[in-house]
Amino acid sequence: MRPLVETDWLLKNLDRVKIFDSSLHLPNANRNAENEFNEKHIPGSIFFDIDRYSDKNNPLPHMMTKIEEWNNIMSDFGITKKDHIVIYDNSELYSSCRLWFSFLYFGHDPDLVSVLNGGLKKWVNEGKVTTSQTKLLERSIYQAREIKELILSRKEIDKNIIEKKFDLIDARNKDRFDGNVKEPRKGLRSGSIPNSKNLYFKDCLNDDNTFKKTSELKKLFQNLDISKNMAFTCGSGVTACVLGLANSLINDKTPVIYDESWSGYGMIKNENGKKI
Repeated sequence: MRPLVETDWLLKNLDRVKIFDSSLHLPNANRNAENEFNEKHIPGSIFFDIDRYSDKNNPLPHMMTKIEEWNNIMSDFGITKKDHIVIYDNSELYSSCRLWFSFLYFGHDPDLVSVLNGGLKKWVNEGKVTTSQTKLLERSIYQAREIKELILSRKEIDKNIIEKKFDLIDARNKDRFDGNVKEPRKGLRSGSIPNSKNLYFKDCLNDDNTFKKTSELKKLFQNLDISKNMAFTCGSGVTACVLGLANSLINDKTPVIYDESWSGYGMIKNENGKKI
């Protein structure tokens, strides 16, 4: 598994990889990721809209799309199973990790999917070239292989609360995890999943958006007193993947994600069990 590549490496290999910009901004950020991409991006990049390419039949945000749709999306983008995919973002959510996980879930070779360490922020700060020109795409035939055990269901989460077979790590900040503040999405109660543990995803990152050294990451996870296998959760399945990538840097494991995360588990429901 090669989860991270550096900016200098990408500059030397621009013509040997397929590059995605998967920037995603929260609604209150007042930013449009696609408009920003059209103005400035790494040459050869393809814009991947995480919301647009999520499961449209699921009312929850960012949920993993169906395999047939994933095949169509990747085919339209001209991606093949032999392509080395490099993903970056220009987002405070480090949303590139979500697309990285999506490729792993749909069976792309883990050695051929990487996140650009530091993202567009580092690339631009180093004075590396950007463009506003978009790439012409030639359609391919992409055939994914779904690895369903990488995504946990609500039933599996509830079962684990009792059986405690794995540790569930929540990537939200401590105030949200502890229920001290209101959730940014309407219709959600405050708090966290019983028996889960908390590691804020930004604690895994340096100020320049690069991941911390493996020795520092190991300490962060050791402080959680982990004794079992781990799975990851967050608000809506995006920043959980940041923890998943951080953990893969330590032990080379493919992450397991509770995709619904708190957007599903924390729904406020009425007496009939329906969402209010």
